[in-house]
Amino acid sequence: MTRCDWAMSNAAMQVYHDTVWGRPEYDDQQLFRKLVLDMNQAGLSWQTILNKMANFDQAYDDFDIQTVAGYTEAKVDSLMLDAGIIRNRRKIEAAIHNAQQVLAIQKEYGSFATFLWQYVNDQPIVNHFENITEVPTHSAVSDQLAKDLKKRGFKFVGTTTIYAFMEAVGMVNDHLVTCICRQNQVGQFDV
Repeated sequence: MTRCDWAMSNAAMQVYHDTVWGRPEYDDQQLFRKLVLDMNQAGLSWQTILNKMANFDQAYDDFDIQTVAGYTEAKVDSLMLDAGIIRNRRKIEAAIHNAQQVLAIQKEYGSFATFLWQYVNDQPIVNHFENITEVPTHSAVSDQLAKDLKKRGFKFVGTTTIYAFMEAVGMVNDHLVTCICRQNQVGQFDV
């Protein structure tokens, strides 16, 4: 048994792979955080985001949804000056806008997690890929979730971004069948 191929590049990637990626997440703040990080990855490598993760946490007030939803233009300007994060005005403004949409979903569904996890019937989709080349960049579920998020006004939520998000938060388990983190029969991870 070994790790998924993409996790072998360095120690930080291995830690992320072993402790975060593919593990079911139900905390709204963490779900919002991961959504913003995946939005920021668009056009970049995950390693770039991973290297800046602590800076993102600090810059975005630990991704407190209410706080981010209330960011002003002055806050946007200060984030644009922060070399520790991705300084893309559209992505920063999308994070603020999406935080406002998450608050609306929380009001309607009770939690962002309840809204998201309904797309997989509250159970992770466990795939059985043997090779990284088999892992898709989107699925029918990510297509639908992306479409529905866009209808609700979310930005930077294309199906590829949403599929990566679903993998990151454990809605989809794409650990290869040979991976040490492969989920066993009782729903626990081997690592």
